[in-house]
This record gives sequence, structure tokens and C-alpha cells, in this order.
Amino acid sequence: MMDFSNQSVFITGASRGIGLGVAQAFARAGALLTLLADDDAIHDVAASLNARGVVADIGDPSALADCLLGHGPIDVLVNNAGLERLTPLDNLDSETVAVFERIIHTNVVGTYHVTRLARPLMRAGGAIINTASIWGRVAEPLFGAYVASKHAIIGLTKTWALELGAQGIRVNAVAPGWVRTEAAMRSLATMAGRTGETETDCLNTIMEGQALPGLMEAADVADTYLFLASPLAASITGQTIQVDRGEYPL
Repeated sequence: MMDFSNQSVFITGASRGIGLGVAQAFARAGALLTLLADDDAIHDVAASLNARGVVADIGDPSALADCLLGHGPIDVLVNNAGLERLTPLDNLDSETVAVFERIIHTNVVGTYHVTRLARPLMRAGGAIINTASIWGRVAEPLFGAYVASKHAIIGLTKTWALELGAQGIRVNAVAPGWVRTEAAMRSLATMAGRTGETETDCLNTIMEGQALPGLMEAADVADTYLFLASPLAASITGQTIQVDRGEYPL
């Protein structure tokens, strides 16, 4: 097990899904955690992990600044918060347009705000890890905003690695494939409805496209974050590590 004792780790989107799995993994490794989410469930999660929990929308820079006010040095920043929703191009209603803009604002602009506000607190030798997606390297019909946002996250990862390298801060991303999360299962239902398949049949089709069988759980992805934050990855920056069981062997 990697040891993060006495290291400060700040994780966004930690109340559920991959963010929760990553928080649990860092907690087991002894990290001092600050967990952020936009819902009150983060308080129960934080209490269960002996962590500090804060509620804020990452798209609101003033709320973020309040959360970071008085925060001590940060060793690891995990930008995980994000939205995944359907945004078909041929749907012209105002609700779809609003969802598209909300996804881009949260996933891209929000990640930028968290990083720019946390960066002054980060110690040399620290690590920033962004949650991308396999859809940040490929594409999926009807999910234009989410796909675009995750392509952007990979681009920001490369750019920030170049900007922050001189300060001794490494920046990498993790691109998960299919993980059993609330957001992923919602997307699966949408995809099944589009093809007329059952959700089980749709999931089986996806699993058949993987080199390794089975649907991942959040814990299956979390250790990659710990690796990228650890001294074992001291020479790795500007990279996106794909964890998808071989679905897209790029």
C-alpha cells in the first residue's frame, strides 16, 4: 500500500462514484482529506473517512475561494467533479441548451477555477490529477457537451503540466472506461433506449468490446490516482492514463 500519511489531499466531486472511491483509497493510505461536493451528502462521507467536508459548486469561484480560505498547504489535488448528461445536437429546446452550457461550465470552467485557486497552496513535488474519460479520446453520439468537456480536460492536463513543471508540480489525468456509477448507469439507460436494447444487453455489448471482462467498480480505478500522486510517478506529467479494461487500446 502506498503511504500518504500527513499529506494533504483535496478531492472534488467526492460524495459518490469515482470521487468517493478515490477518497476512500486515499483515506486508507493515511491522507489528510478535504472533500468537496455540491450536495450535503459530502458531510456524511467526510465523517465516515475522518475528513473535512465542504459544499460548493465548482462553477462558483467565490464559493470555492471561501472553501479554500485558511486551508493549509495541499500536496495532491484531484479534480473529479463533473456532469454527464444527454445533449443531442438536433434538440433545440432551451433546456438542452442550458444543460450543454452547464456541463461545459462545470467540467471545464469549474475545473479551471479549482486549479487556479488551489495552485498557490500546492507544495513543490505535489500532484494534480484530473478525471477525464475514454470519451475524451473517442466520441459517443448525443453526449456532445460531455465528450467535448473531457477532450478539454486532457488538453488542460497537457497545458498545465508545461506551466507548472518548473514549480515541481506534476499534472496528469485518468481516463476511466465504464465504471458502475450513477452517471454511467444513467448514460447506459440512454444508450439502450436509443438502440431499443435492454440495459443488460447494452451493457453486455460494451463488456464484449473490452479485452478484460467485467464492469469496473470505483475501487478498480482509484489506485491509479494514488500511483500518479505518489513518488512512483515522479517522472510522469502531462499524461492521460486510460483505465478501461482494453476497450480502446490506443
